[in-house]
Amino acid sequence: MASEILHIGPVEIEVTFKEIKNLHLSVHPPYGKVTIASPNFYDLEKIKIYAATKLGWIKREQNKIRSQEREETKLMITHESHQFLGKRYLLKVIEANRPKLVLKHNTIELYAIPNALLEQKHNTLYNWYKRELEAKIGNLISDYAPVMNITDINFGIRKMKTKWGSCSIEKRMLWFNIELAKKPIECIEYIVVHELVHLLERNHNKNFIILMDKFLPAWRVQKKILNELPL
Repeated sequence: MASEILHIGPVEIEVTFKEIKNLHLSVHPPYGKVTIASPNFYDLEKIKIYAATKLGWIKREQNKIRSQEREETKLMITHESHQFLGKRYLLKVIEANRPKLVLKHNTIELYAIPNALLEQKHNTLYNWYKRELEAKIGNLISDYAPVMNITDINFGIRKMKTKWGSCSIEKRMLWFNIELAKKPIECIEYIVVHELVHLLERNHNKNFIILMDKFLPAWRVQKKILNELPL
């Protein structure tokens, strides 16, 4: 896919050309990155004019995203607050011969080798997040895919800067942001269904909305909750 960078006043926009019919403008958390997906046959000047007409909306969306509450930088120390599936837990760091993590009542017990580095403790937590999120998403896909008549799907978990999830229709591959492990299961469900629907409808058009309404009637509420949570 070819891509270009546009500047409309102070706003930088990444334009990607795809085999699609319409322009799709998005402003992404956590920093307000702006992207436009454009049909291959559009020229850059036409896209620039379109973006200029949307500049007010872009700035409002960026301000909304940038004003959201954000998680503090984690030091991975005892009594620090961490999120899992929308619930707050206190971290308890315990010295041990090998790293592991145990969820106990309202506490995340993180076992770390003596003098473990911040990065090592962080990796122990995120490896556990990854396993837990894989299980939750796997169950949701198992529930929804048969109802949606979708087969031959693969999925993975990784760090993503601007999206909660993505879908490669050609490869039948869904990717999910590891930060979803911190969010309520209803929000994870919304993202899973959203990406599954993309296997049926590539674009965010009227048909996409109809399919979302069909398979997850409460999706708007779940999306609103996700968007209002700390990033």
